[in-house]
Amino acid sequence: MAEKQTPQEGQRHSTVEDLCYEAREQLQRRNWQAAAASYQQLLALNPEDEEALAGLALALDGSGAYEQMLAVSEQALELQPHSALALACKARALQKLERLSEATIANDQALLLNHHLALAWLNRSGLQILQQRFPEALRSAERALELDPNDARAWANKGTALLNLNRLSEALEAFNQSLARDPDYLFVLQMKGELLRRLGRPQEVRELMHRALQLAPNDPLSLSLLAQALRALGEMEELFAVTSQLTHLTPGSLLAWEMHMRALRSLGRFEEAIEAIERVLELDPHNVRFWTIKADNLYRLGRYREAARVASYALQLAPDYRPAQRIHEKAVRLMYQHKERRLR
Repeated sequence: MAEKQTPQEGQRHSTVEDLCYEAREQLQRRNWQAAAASYQQLLALNPEDEEALAGLALALDGSGAYEQMLAVSEQALELQPHSALALACKARALQKLERLSEATIANDQALLLNHHLALAWLNRSGLQILQQRFPEALRSAERALELDPNDARAWANKGTALLNLNRLSEALEAFNQSLARDPDYLFVLQMKGELLRRLGRPQEVRELMHRALQLAPNDPLSLSLLAQALRALGEMEELFAVTSQLTHLTPGSLLAWEMHMRALRSLGRFEEAIEAIERVLELDPHNVRFWTIKADNLYRLGRYREAARVASYALQLAPDYRPAQRIHEKAVRLMYQHKERRLR
């Protein structure tokens, strides 16, 4: 005859069931912090709850807490050393922590234990992308999607592999599929932005990066893609604002300073452009184009002697560079005209 539950035991059972339901719901909705909190409550009731440990690891993955994810995965493996899911979670954490050899070993073990585990195939595709093995990465991502067609990350990996294989229209479709499942997936917004940039669709890049910057206002990649789109669209006022932010965030970026320099010059702010040009030349001191731009900037400021000297230096780098020749000729001519006027 079965033992009767005490009221306290019945209440505890009900609490566990409610927490399990709540945790799964929050995980499904991608409410990572809420899911983690529910799983942590379950583990407070039973520290050896393997399902709760696995769920907590997945919630930590979603929130980007990879050190904690690794610790929780290893805790799960202490309880069940042959858990394919725990091994796959460990592999994912290791991959995100850039411990790629360890990640590969753990993920291979997961696939040996369960060849139909979508997370392990997702991990494999990610590792193959990092190794630049794009045909294999594409096959692994497609296998992950066969097992879980609603995983935005697998669609992202498929798109990334296709982009690197120069299959652009298919990559765009994969990124769209990923965003249909997770509209706030920053990485995919950026990858789609890069793809649209390559396709010469700057207005769409602009709109997409405004959306990305709502999620991460100081993200350098989003700002860089936006700046390139604005330059292509000729939106120099906005470009100046974006590159001002970008040069502050990434002071060692040649692209950021070059676009900032071009924005200032396009707005006719030649005096302010001097500093930006100097920063560009510090980062790329042997580029004849940048020395020619410096000469042109000095010419526009009426500093003809300096312009001629800088253009002369540009011609030492590339004697046949016609833009530098033209600036040199004009600067020398005006320099002597001004000298003649002073002598009269």
